[in-house]
Amino acid sequence: MADSRRMLLCESPTVTATHRRILTLAFLGWTFDFYDLILYTFLTRAISDDLGLSRMGHARALGLSFAATAVGGVASGLLADRYGRRTLVSWTILLYSFGSLLSGLAWSEGFLLVARAITGLGVGGEWAAGHALVAETFPPARRGRAGALLQTGAPVGVGLATLVGTLVAPQIGWRACLIGSSATALLAFLARRGMPESDLWQRGGTPAFGRGLGRLIGGDLARRFWLAFGLTAANGAAYWLTYSWLPEYLRSRGLTLAASGRYYAVILAGEIVGYLSFGWFSDRLGRRPAFSLFALTMATGLLPLTVLWERFSGRPLLIFGAMLLVGLGTGTWSNFGPMLAELFPTALRNAAMGSVLNLARGVQFLAPVLIALLEPRFGLAAGIGLAALFSTLAALWVWTLPETRGRSLVTEAV
Repeated sequence: MADSRRMLLCESPTVTATHRRILTLAFLGWTFDFYDLILYTFLTRAISDDLGLSRMGHARALGLSFAATAVGGVASGLLADRYGRRTLVSWTILLYSFGSLLSGLAWSEGFLLVARAITGLGVGGEWAAGHALVAETFPPARRGRAGALLQTGAPVGVGLATLVGTLVAPQIGWRACLIGSSATALLAFLARRGMPESDLWQRGGTPAFGRGLGRLIGGDLARRFWLAFGLTAANGAAYWLTYSWLPEYLRSRGLTLAASGRYYAVILAGEIVGYLSFGWFSDRLGRRPAFSLFALTMATGLLPLTVLWERFSGRPLLIFGAMLLVGLGTGTWSNFGPMLAELFPTALRNAAMGSVLNLARGVQFLAPVLIALLEPRFGLAAGIGLAALFSTLAALWVWTLPETRGRSLVTEAV
């Protein structure tokens, strides 16, 4: 007898207008999620002049926002498995927009820490909800490329933060930049009105709050969960050890703000190419080979920028080439949305994705603190140079997980 049930979005043989609408709104939510995190790194000097924060004070603010993403990611993941992916996309956008508004109104270090924690809570939840929605609606053969397109919101967000931080902030001040950034709350309304819910999640029903979380932490899915966490943490360490203090590091090498901006533009160009091309490679070669290739590319690019800077600094083209390799290598982040979605069943997919990414991102509070501790004795280059080691570790670690390319999610709907 013929199957009379309605075809799910992920069973569509082609990418439809509905798919494109989901991807566009999820992309915008993730773009401004990442923009808010990176913008702060360009405003540290101005905030220090106004509020009297030391480098360690900024390390605490950055670290606390990272730690808050862990809490936000776990909580939002549980909520999204209960109330839906679209709902949590809207809620989390509102939360990080509110945190940005409070950051711009901060009058003391304590108030700023609270504001950055609120921002982190929202930032932590948005990624998993958006990626789960895209993964559950796109055809399996296009899932890697769709996830890569969504993840490209990160370099676009970095690009916007670079423009605002280097060109706009000196003109209007750091407070106006952060307050203006809170206008992203409008995206929550657009997401609520224009983004359909995951029909795969709806078909699976709404589990009891937190159902299955024990399977991730200490049950039948625990090994997979903790291996995925280790991969994400290593990749995150490579990224944040590089980016947390990169603008300050370039200035410490005697580069002007404008020169630093040009180098950043090269990295961003590489990121966009890396994020987009990763999806193509992963859909054809597999998630694991593509990840290793890109992670080792980043490690190769980091060496001339840090421990070998003195040898390469007189050769601008080589430095630009190294910057390009670093950007290309960060395409590894395009792996996590599709791969994590393919590793876990629908009933706890969002909880798994949110917990893995944001627990890993939460422990990155150590990254800016570590660099702040190493800098007085070894310089910023030594701290940032550790990123090459973590990137190499991630390239090896990915092989502890199963290959998931093209896996059907329909058979794991509950």
